[in-house]
Amino acid sequence: MAEGNMIVLGVCGSIAAHKAVDLCSLLSKAGADVHVVMTADAQRFVTPLPFKTLSRNPVITGLYDEEEGWRPAHVRVADAASVLLVAPATANAIARLAQGMADDALGCIALALNAGAGLVIAPAMNGKMWLHPATQANVSLLKSRGAEFVGPAEGMLSCGYEGVGRLWPVEEIAANALRRAGFKP
Repeated sequence: MAEGNMIVLGVCGSIAAHKAVDLCSLLSKAGADVHVVMTADAQRFVTPLPFKTLSRNPVITGLYDEEEGWRPAHVRVADAASVLLVAPATANAIARLAQGMADDALGCIALALNAGAGLVIAPAMNGKMWLHPATQANVSLLKSRGAEFVGPAEGMLSCGYEGVGRLWPVEEIAANALRRAGFKP
């Protein structure tokens, strides 16, 4: 196990945000140094407290969070990250990442990410949103820049539809992020 590798877990505003708590736990138990950044919308589904407790690190909830030191938190974690894992990633988050939007902490971390770090995106959204040409164009653009997508899965969606759009199983998302961060199975 390559302990000490930092995984930044970006949590977006999806009903699947509660599954990110389990994801954080799995990553931490595997020995990763997990730092969580939550969008404002994510905080409408789950609070920062479980992430802070499970990761044993402050949770970044805004651009101006300064929990320690003089360097902006988003720059500090972007410099140290082995992987930026966005899970769940909404259609909005995927679009913002593809266009380089940097008006929140997650966008700034993505743009400031060190060159050797991986970007892993685990989508979760309505199937129509996932299949929309705009979303697919954003996915293609991010893949062309080296981003790796994990999922989405098919099944019953929280919106009542059945189809593609479910968050991939958290155990598989964790395994992928850990592999990208250099952890051995």
